[in-house]
Amino acid sequence: MAKIKDGPKVVGIGELLWDMLPEGKRAGGAPINFVYHAARLGARGCAVSAVGGDTLGSEILAELAKNGIEHCIARLDYPTGTVLVKLDDKGVPSYDITENVAWDHIPLTQEALASVAEAEAICYGTLASRSEESAKSVIELLSRCPKEALRFYDINLRGNYYNAELVKRLIGKANVFKINDEELLILKRLLALKGDGAQICRALLKEYNLRYLILTAGAKYSEVYWHGGVSRVDTPQVKVVDTVGAGDSFSGAFVYGILSGMNVEQAHKLAVEVSAYVCTRSGAWPKYERKQFL
Repeated sequence: MAKIKDGPKVVGIGELLWDMLPEGKRAGGAPINFVYHAARLGARGCAVSAVGGDTLGSEILAELAKNGIEHCIARLDYPTGTVLVKLDDKGVPSYDITENVAWDHIPLTQEALASVAEAEAICYGTLASRSEESAKSVIELLSRCPKEALRFYDINLRGNYYNAELVKRLIGKANVFKINDEELLILKRLLALKGDGAQICRALLKEYNLRYLILTAGAKYSEVYWHGGVSRVDTPQVKVVDTVGAGDSFSGAFVYGILSGMNVEQAHKLAVEVSAYVCTRSGAWPKYERKQFL
């Protein structure tokens, strides 16, 4: 895919890894999935992470290049990240995430600092901050991005790699927050939040002075809250192959829409359409053309 040089610049900071699916390995990692989809729609995408000096690291860097994604990727003396993905009979994944891999040691480089300084949106999650080394790099990079940039925190809770202190630290750096319905129940317990889903979403929007709060509910619906109201869209019914990366494609499409001048409802509609399509394909990086949606 040719890189569109005049599109908005979006940066993903965090895990870059191989999803080991039943049919073979696929490139992945939530913040980088976000970049992939924003780039397919027309953004200038950049990945900030770390991979090993191994063959898997070389192969995943080749995948980034093939898809027109710029990168600030350190090569380290740790293995490239992998995740064993198991799918249930509805294509919903569970993950066995390898520990002490390269992206647990993301360094703070001048190249990465320069990249985030010109970003219009930055996506990050909780998983890459499971190690204090990467967490420090993520926090520092967020502090160096332009004040007006979208700082998109997809909570993306996995395994036991989170706690209340870490989540509050990360959401405090965000102006866009994305969570799914299952994670909302976990967050409610974790932070002792009161009220139903809508009440919690509105309370978080206000407490953290967010521009947008996105709640996704899988095959049911999704909602986008902002200070002017709420947009709700039912999820299209499609033949699901797997849902790996579907939420990240939603995020990338929504942010691209906002940065391209769409209103919230238009950006939300685009996000729903892209994520529904991704569910009909295998892996987090399926091929599609911008003209399919725009």
